[in-house]
Amino acid sequence: MHITKRLVDSLKATGEDYFVWDSKLPGFGIRVQSTGTMSYVLKYRAGKGRKAPTRRLTLERVGKITPDSARGIAKKHLGTVAHGGDPAADRALVRRASTLRELAETFLTEHVEAKRKPATAGCYRALLENTVLPELGNRRAEQVSTSDIAKLHSKMHETPYQANRVLAVLGSLYSFAGKHKLLSTAFNPVRGIEWFPEQGRERFLTAEELGRLGDAVHEAETVGLPYDVDEDRPTAKYAHKEANRLTKIGPHAAAAIRLLILTGARLREILGLKWEYVDLERGLLLLPDSKTGKKAIVLNAPARDILAKLPRLWAYAIAGQSADKPRADLNRPWRAIVKRAGLEGLRIHDLRHTHASIGAGLGLGLPIIGKLLPYERGDHAKIRTPRYRSAPPRV
Repeated sequence: MHITKRLVDSLKATGEDYFVWDSKLPGFGIRVQSTGTMSYVLKYRAGKGRKAPTRRLTLERVGKITPDSARGIAKKHLGTVAHGGDPAADRALVRRASTLRELAETFLTEHVEAKRKPATAGCYRALLENTVLPELGNRRAEQVSTSDIAKLHSKMHETPYQANRVLAVLGSLYSFAGKHKLLSTAFNPVRGIEWFPEQGRERFLTAEELGRLGDAVHEAETVGLPYDVDEDRPTAKYAHKEANRLTKIGPHAAAAIRLLILTGARLREILGLKWEYVDLERGLLLLPDSKTGKKAIVLNAPARDILAKLPRLWAYAIAGQSADKPRADLNRPWRAIVKRAGLEGLRIHDLRHTHASIGAGLGLGLPIIGKLLPYERGDHAKIRTPRYRSAPPRV
C-alpha cells in the first residue's frame, strides 16, 4: 500500500504487532504494536548480497511527523546504506554514549511500557525517577560502576524490600541495553551485588480480627468513622464539632473491601471489574486479563449476594468518579477502616493471604460472614446516625 495520511488514520490495533509496507519506497513502512502505538520504520540490508544482515530502524512515532516527512527521512537513510553505511549501527553508537537518564527513558518506552502491564510499568518508572536517576541519572550509562549502585543500595538499608527492587529494575535495564546492542552484553554493573535479606510480609487475620474489620466497614458506611483535626492549624476553627467529625464511605468502596476478603482476588482485579465480567447465575467472575492472564474466580454465596445488591451505576462494578475509568485505589477508606479496627499496618494484599489460609482452608464461620455482609435495609434504622449541618465527607 502507498502510505498516506488517510492510510495511517485507518490503521487499528489488532492485539498483535504487524507491519504495513509502502508500495513505492522499498523498506519503508509502519509498525503497529498490539498496544496501538505506531511508528515509521525502515528495513534494509547492512551490506551487499542476500547474506547481508537485515536491519530495522525506527524513524519516528506516528503523529509526530507526517508520512511524507518520514518518507524523506527514510530516503536519506537509504542513501547512506547505498554508500556502505549502517544507520542502525550508527544510532546504537550514539545511544551507547547516552546518560543513564536517557537509557532509562528508552528502556521504559520501548520495553517496559510496551510489554508490561500499566501498573508494573508505573512501578518501574517510579523507582527509576524517584530513587535512581536523582543519584546517577547524569552519569554516562557505561560509566556507572558496580560500586556506585552498591552505595545506592546500601543507602536504602532501612527499606530493604525497596532497595532490592531497585537492583532488579537496574539489572533488567542493563540486560535490555545489552540485548539491543546499546551497551556491551558483558556489561551489567548490578551483577554481583548481594541483596538484603527480606522477611516475609504475609499477615493472616484471625477470626476475631476479621470480625473487627467487618464491624469497622459497617460503621464506616452507616454511622461514619471519627476523624481527628489538628487544632493548631489555622483552619481548625472551621472544622465540624468533635461530635460530628465522622467520615462515611460509599457502598462501592465497602463492597470492594468485602469482595477482597471473600474472593481472594487482587486489588486491581476488583477495581477493574466490569459488570460484563460478572456471571451471577453461574457464580463466576470471568476476567479477560489479570496478573496471570485470563482467569475465572468462583464466587461464594456471600460474594454473590454483595454483587447482586450493589447499585449498577456505570460499566465498572466498583464505581469511581468517572464513568469510563476504574477507581484508582482504596487508600483513604482503607486507612480509616484499619485504624478503627485497631489493625494499623494491615495491607490490602493481606486480605488475599487471609482468604487463602482461612477462607479456602477452614471456611469462614457464619458469624464472621454476617459481619462482612452489608446490613439489610431494616437494620439501618437500628443505628443512630448523628445529624450534620452539612454532609459529612465521603471517602
